[in-house]
Amino acid sequence: MSSQPVSVAAGTIVIYSDLICPFSHIAVHRLFETRERLGLVDQVRLDHHAFPIELLNGGPGTRHGSDSEIPALGHLEPEAGWQLWQGPDYHYPNTVLLAFEAVHAAKEQGLAQSEELDRALRHAFWANSATIQIHATILEIAATVDGLDVEGLAASLAAGSARNAVFADYEMAKTDAVSMSPHLFLPDGTNHTNPGLEVHWQGDWAKGFPVVDKDDPLVYEDLLRIAS
Repeated sequence: MSSQPVSVAAGTIVIYSDLICPFSHIAVHRLFETRERLGLVDQVRLDHHAFPIELLNGGPGTRHGSDSEIPALGHLEPEAGWQLWQGPDYHYPNTVLLAFEAVHAAKEQGLAQSEELDRALRHAFWANSATIQIHATILEIAATVDGLDVEGLAASLAAGSARNAVFADYEMAKTDAVSMSPHLFLPDGTNHTNPGLEVHWQGDWAKGFPVVDKDDPLVYEDLLRIAS
């Protein structure tokens, strides 16, 4: 935790993350559930930004990485929704840039719409093996989000109005300001990577498996109260 040059409005938590990062799936689930429990839904909004691992690595996402992480992490928040990929291997998302763009485009309608679309995309991928790299699938998922104008979102995607925002996030992710997925930034100037969760790898990444050394979901209460 330290101060970082990321601007955060009052009543907001800025999150840099990858949509197909299981650690981020846990973080977003805990933010939603804890915010609801604390009665802070109207006081704190989530401002999502891309930590595009595919651009940072210069290659597509890897299914074997997620497959090795789900058994170790899924039990921490089983209600978030998890399953090993159930579709054909060739349907596994090797890019989620359009989904990132959709989350940014939804901000044109409001942070509430954007955060709900982000969560719906994550749940669709992790729990239902949805092909969230596909334009039609993204719009189908968007249609399940209350208060989201799907036609407006489709128009924004067609115009590419949010594409620059994704690549601006990429430029930020390449700096020391953002170090991993998830990385949360608060209005008090502090930031938190993978809040409450510490792991180490037994063996090489995607060949071995992560071992959870510490898990403290209650830290999300503190983060949300600070943001409020």
